[in-house]
Amino acid sequence: MAVNKDAYFELTNELKQKNVTLIAVSKTKTVEDILALYELGQRDFGENYVQELTEKQSRLPADIRWHFIGHLQTNKVKYIAPFIHLMQSVDSVKLLSEINKHAQKNNRIINCLLQVHIAQEETKFGFDENELNDALNKLPDIRLQNVLIEGLMGMASFTDDMNKVRSEFKYLKSLFDKFRSLQTTNHKPQTLSMGMSSDYKIAIEEGSNIVRVGSILFGART
Repeated sequence: MAVNKDAYFELTNELKQKNVTLIAVSKTKTVEDILALYELGQRDFGENYVQELTEKQSRLPADIRWHFIGHLQTNKVKYIAPFIHLMQSVDSVKLLSEINKHAQKNNRIINCLLQVHIAQEETKFGFDENELNDALNKLPDIRLQNVLIEGLMGMASFTDDMNKVRSEFKYLKSLFDKFRSLQTTNHKPQTLSMGMSSDYKIAIEEGSNIVRVGSILFGART
């Protein structure tokens, strides 16, 4: 399916009024599809797989801001550390340390979001509340000079029950508000990434300032 231009302009106008950043989720989409959206003005794109991301990054304009939104293995960090704009799915202190190591090698600061597990599905990754608390308490003692934690990310349950989805987003926003008060050198929370094509409106109502949208723009994933 070609890029839906009308849907893109409608969505960007809606989000601009609410000061919300749109991440176009482009996993499994072709370079041509991404370029079509780029030519409409989109610059932030989200990918889930390292190999797919590195291949696309090498073939697309250098001013694209790439967001990694999938589960990231520590041994794959080195491939995207030179160019990644935002690591949205950091789910362990070990991964933070690995990102920091490769950020140092590339002489750059890498911005990260900590992924929180708010859904009922066990297949989703992320910290639970206690693990998040422990991780943030450890930050002052860990030398992460090349990492900046700028907020939280979460995915709601895959369900038609929007009351449940809203409850999960509300919970994540409460954690975000709680940990905003714990600012350290490496932790300056300003970003809350939640909401996808099916639930982004609810996410924004509950405080999200980044939404990750794919199917509205590109059609269903192949």
